[in-house]
Order: sequence, then structure tokens, then C-alpha cells
Amino acid sequence: MSTKIRQPRPPQTLDQGRITQKLRTRRQILAAASTLVAAGKTPTVEEAADAAGVSRRTAYRYFPAQGKLLTEAALEGLRGPMEAMLAAAPAGPDVQDVEYRVAALIDRMQSMAIRHERLLRTMIHQTILERGSAGQPRRGIRRIDWIETALKPLRARVPTKAYERLVSALALCGGIEALLVLRDIRGLPESDAIAVSGWAAQALLKQTLQEAETRRRSARKGRPRVRLPGSQRL
Repeated sequence: MSTKIRQPRPPQTLDQGRITQKLRTRRQILAAASTLVAAGKTPTVEEAADAAGVSRRTAYRYFPAQGKLLTEAALEGLRGPMEAMLAAAPAGPDVQDVEYRVAALIDRMQSMAIRHERLLRTMIHQTILERGSAGQPRRGIRRIDWIETALKPLRARVPTKAYERLVSALALCGGIEALLVLRDIRGLPESDAIAVSGWAAQALLKQTLQEAETRRRSARKGRPRVRLPGSQRL
């Protein structure tokens, strides 16, 4: 029996590398600002840049106003509790473990969004009025980091494109944007909004796993023969 050799994933493109570097720089500035806030200070963009060891001009590209910097620095404090919750969740590759991790993630994410709704709405207001440039992150990616942590056991068993699609789709189920739709447009109470977000996340996860399993079965059996309507069996 021949063994199928798994092809290595292609290296990052130049654009992907630049985006990764920009995100790293953004996190660096934000971490420095969060540390200053935790120390009881109200840092300016210049002070955060100096503390992060990056140029002030660079810092202003990510945080053009002090208000945005302070808003995101306050929200960055949510990272620790969320990461601790994910670290305590089952880390096995079983479907049930992953379903539990995704359920816990969405529930906690939406509960935090409700508790910090005013601050998150302020962040959205600041972001949509800001002119961005291609490849320039205008907001933090805490949500993406948490989703990828929750899905980590699936990385080796789901095709890359399907995995990336799932990360993007789950990003729509959690966070303030989902809460705005379910509360402002649908008029749902808080508990129902959280429940709908969780249900949608599980549906997306199950669909992705089902597609991956169908693909594996087809690969084992070989490509099925397609018969056209009206064709005769030879």
C-alpha cells in the first residue's frame, strides 16, 4: 500500500510577512500602553511608542489618537482571562473537545462583549471614522487569536483553506459586531443573543468537520465515477 506524502504548506508570501510584522508591531505598542495603564498612568501615543521602542511616527499610523489607544489598551485586559479559560479547557483532538472549546469561547466572548458593550461601541465608532490603508490593521486581533487557539487541535485534520474559512466565519459569530446585529437589529435579549451566536458557531464547525470527513472518504475510495443522465453501463 502506497503512503501518501503530505505536501508542506507554502511559505508566507511577502504580503503575508508584512501583515504579520505590522500586527506584531501593533501588539508591541498596545502591550506597552496596557502596562502603563496598569501602572495608573494615562499614556499618550508618544509615551506608548517610547515604551514599546518604536518610532512615534509608526505608533501614530496604528493609533492616530490617544482615545483609540486607551480604548484598545483597556480592552487588551480581556486577553488574560480569555486565554486562561482556553488553557483550562479540554485540549484533545476529539470532536467533542473542540466543540466544547468553541462553545466556551463564544459564550465567554459574548458575555464579555455585553459587560464591555459601551467601550466596544466606542472602539467601533473610532475605527469606522478612521481612514485605513491596504494591509494596515486598524483594530486588534484578539478575537482571531482566541479562535485559532480554540481550533488548534483541528489544524492538522482540516485542509488549510477550510480551516482559514472557519476562522473567518467564527469571527462573525463572536464579538461586538454579532452582538450589535442580534441586539440592535433583531432585538434579542442578552441570553438569546449569546445562545444564537453559540448555535451558529457550532453549525459552522460541524459543517467544516463534515466536509473534511467527506473529503477523506473520497480520497480513500478514489474519485467516484460520474455517470451522465441517459448513459449506458458498459
